[in-house]
Amino acid sequence: MPTYHYRCNECGFEHEAMQSMSEAPLTTCSSCGEDELKRVISAGAGFVLKGSGFYNTDYKNSCKAENSSAPAAAPCCAGGSCGL
Repeated sequence: MPTYHYRCNECGFEHEAMQSMSEAPLTTCSSCGEDELKRVISAGAGFVLKGSGFYNTDYKNSCKAENSSAPAAAPCCAGGSCGL
């Protein structure tokens, strides 16, 4: 459920509210009681990937660098599914 940021145009009071996307926006300020509450566009929390296993272990290229002194045993594909 998204968190929306609200600001009252009358008194300047700001707060956040967790609402379903299908709910109507809040309009009445809980501080002054006026119907001047507006939803404010904010950065929010953003998209955060937590935990292990994303990219570093799942898609990491296990090939040695091309200028390495050790010869590679077999050609390596970046995606790992080239069929060689």
